[in-house]
Amino acid sequence: MRIKIIGWLVLSIFILLGLGIFNLAVIQGDKFRNLSDKNCIRLLPQEGSRGKILDRQGKVIVGSSLTYDVMVMPQEEGYLSELLVSLARILGTSVNELRRSYRNGFAGGSVPVVVASRIDIKKAIALEELKLDLGGVIIQPRPVRDYPYARLACHVIGYLGEIDHWRLTKLEDYGYKTKDIVGFGGIEEKYDYYLRQEEGGLSVEVDHRGRTVRVLGFRPPRDGEDIQLTLDLEIQKIAQEALLERKGSVIIMSPENGEIFAMANSPDFNPAVFNAKENTSRLAYIFNNPEAPLINRAISGAYPPASVFKLIVAAAGLEKGRINTSVTFPCDGGIYIGKRKFSCWNNHDRQNLRRAIVHSCDSFFYRTGILLGPEAINEYALKFGLARPTGIELPYEESGFLPHPLWKKIHRLQKWFEGDTANFAIGQGDVLVTPLQMARMMAVFANKGLLVNPHIIKAIGEVAVWGYHKKVNRVPVKEDTLDYIKSALRDTVADAGGTASLLAGLEVAVAGKTGTAQVTRGQPHGWFAGFFPFKNPKFVICVFLENGGSGTAASLVARQIIQGMIDQGLLEDKE
Repeated sequence: MRIKIIGWLVLSIFILLGLGIFNLAVIQGDKFRNLSDKNCIRLLPQEGSRGKILDRQGKVIVGSSLTYDVMVMPQEEGYLSELLVSLARILGTSVNELRRSYRNGFAGGSVPVVVASRIDIKKAIALEELKLDLGGVIIQPRPVRDYPYARLACHVIGYLGEIDHWRLTKLEDYGYKTKDIVGFGGIEEKYDYYLRQEEGGLSVEVDHRGRTVRVLGFRPPRDGEDIQLTLDLEIQKIAQEALLERKGSVIIMSPENGEIFAMANSPDFNPAVFNAKENTSRLAYIFNNPEAPLINRAISGAYPPASVFKLIVAAAGLEKGRINTSVTFPCDGGIYIGKRKFSCWNNHDRQNLRRAIVHSCDSFFYRTGILLGPEAINEYALKFGLARPTGIELPYEESGFLPHPLWKKIHRLQKWFEGDTANFAIGQGDVLVTPLQMARMMAVFANKGLLVNPHIIKAIGEVAVWGYHKKVNRVPVKEDTLDYIKSALRDTVADAGGTASLLAGLEVAVAGKTGTAQVTRGQPHGWFAGFFPFKNPKFVICVFLENGGSGTAASLVARQIIQGMIDQGLLEDKE
């Protein structure tokens, strides 16, 4: 009886073993076969290069250079520890650091893990030579952003960083994913979709120690599109060097078509700092700096335009017939409006419009503004492109602001007074503009009435985008009015008593207008906006110095820039 029981037990065990084998081999055979295949297949990603950013001559402003990452195939714990010890000895780093990188980067059994980034080529070659002894190690070339000119045009370019949650939620449908490197600010952000590369890679079969047995497939990576800008590197260098440690912005633009030759801002930053995670202290300094080095003041800063705004009031006064070229007003150091005296910066005696522009006489423009009224000033400021973005192909452009009696009544519950009009007429009070808007406004006088569309993109890949830009509008101002003001702008430089006479004596004839904007805190802002050569203008220049003291200081910077362009042979026509 006992023998029968033992026999049945043995038979039952064999039956169970047979059923188990049948289950593994037949019922779940496909499942385990797939798991086995996946365990021996590894995906090796290969990155393409991000598109280059070029200047108008095709010179590389931002490119890519090749670095090397050390990747490890997921391994059994015992062999992994042995492998990391060998790597640490060759790389000159600690095993704990490599293990931490492995743990943080682990994403799955078939995905290699980066344990060391950006090793130099000597170490990469040494590891390649020992690859047979170090099973499961991959030396992966990786392109990284390269900035041959460091800080040059940094606000136009932008910088790169890991995608944040806000951008990911908006861009996920376009193929973006967690930990992607994307552009922040400038061209890098605005044209990220064109610049970004497409990942390719190898599918390989490996043995139990992670060593490659054979290549199963390959998809080549795709490089991003190159983007050519209208910037001229030589002019950009001159403009940026002239700003030095001053806080502000310089714009140099074509009055004919709105091409931006230079857009410099200070303070600035080095985009290369954002490439390395170890630069946390330097990044913290940039982000927490009260001087706001990341802001593109040329398009994102809104400031009172001061006396540069008087040109719009002059044009409005002539067009509306409130003044003419013969009308004169006295200047005894200011005028009284009610019981309050609105001061002029000097005692100019009697002035006509031309001399009022040359001497920047506040008294003349107080009276002209009151004759016009705030509605007419607002109307003509809109015609010259203020209070709306210019449409330049850069993110975060401010629109500026123009006050109006109705706005004050609705938003401040206050009545508009003649004193508000007087302040409005000299570019003070609530009016705010960007430096780019002032450059665009000045171009109207240089090109005989065209309100050009500032732009900074010349081509994307092989496709020129000149035809993409909007139709150029004409400002509804008579040619005689524009010619008269243009002539007065030349006198502002050429006359010894002109506010921009610092620019006289250059080999090229310059015309322009200064401005000194009073602010509640700190020194006044300084402005100079003008164009050159006078007879056949090729360049509009706008210099803005935040808390720079005066328009005279801005004129000095403009002189340094124009002289630098002359010295570099960048001005053929000097008439």
